[in-house]
Amino acid sequence: MAIYLDPPLWPAHGTHFSHLISDTSLEELHSFAAVAGIPERAFDGDHYDVAEARYSALVAAGAVPVEGRILVRKLLASGLRIPARRRSGSLKLPLLTRWNDVLPGHDGLFLDLLDRWGEEHRKYHGRTHLLAVLEALDLLTGPAVPPRTVLLAAWFHDAVYRGIAGQDEEESARLAEDRLAHAGLPAAEVDEVARLVRMTADHQAEAGDEAAALLSDADLSVLGGEPAAYARYLAAVRQDFAHIGDDDFAAGRAAVVRQLLQLDPLFHTPRGRELWLDAARRNLQRELG
Repeated sequence: MAIYLDPPLWPAHGTHFSHLISDTSLEELHSFAAVAGIPERAFDGDHYDVAEARYSALVAAGAVPVEGRILVRKLLASGLRIPARRRSGSLKLPLLTRWNDVLPGHDGLFLDLLDRWGEEHRKYHGRTHLLAVLEALDLLTGPAVPPRTVLLAAWFHDAVYRGIAGQDEEESARLAEDRLAHAGLPAAEVDEVARLVRMTADHQAEAGDEAAALLSDADLSVLGGEPAAYARYLAAVRQDFAHIGDDDFAAGRAAVVRQLLQLDPLFHTPRGRELWLDAARRNLQRELG
């Protein structure tokens, strides 16, 4: 039985954070945290996030300092680990790793986007969707690295989300133009990212537009999931529009499904069609029926 603490390496809110875990039980973890004065809001399913300023005091109180990889192994071995996809808030580390691959040295922009994707009203259009789009781009490009403009467009494509079709994409594109120009990206790259973000309003990629084809297919890859995954997607979308009555939502959703079924092509890349087209058509037709 032990409490473990990794180094304060994860940036947020003007400081860096460590993770505090138990290798035995959540009861042990909560008890240690209460005695140490760590607030309940710092708990994130299987660990506490603790600020750098508290690191030394927690070690003095009995927490065992370990490297991050050792802490993860201890948590996995304990059986207490919550899979990342079961909670949007836990995706900060894999998203930070991916961000540093595409635009290192811009932690402030990363944290702003992370906060936007983690807004409380988002159920489907949250961090899990962002990571799924980035992973779908991996599948579409294989061993090659997707173009930086495509990756940045994925990061920005739902950065503004209020559930207003067309307007959300336009505001997200304008946000990309402002923030990426401020980050010092060449104007041509900024313009291309904004163009791709706007494309996601209707997913109509022109023939030969490989960048738009990649982003559109990755964004729509959820349509080609297994039935259980598709059901979770539908439930999350309904939560995104919880403020709309059942009848109005059903009518609006049916219109969206019909529009998707009419897209020709629905997936623009050969790899996207291979991976998701048949299942997507089945899922959409079943939903409409």
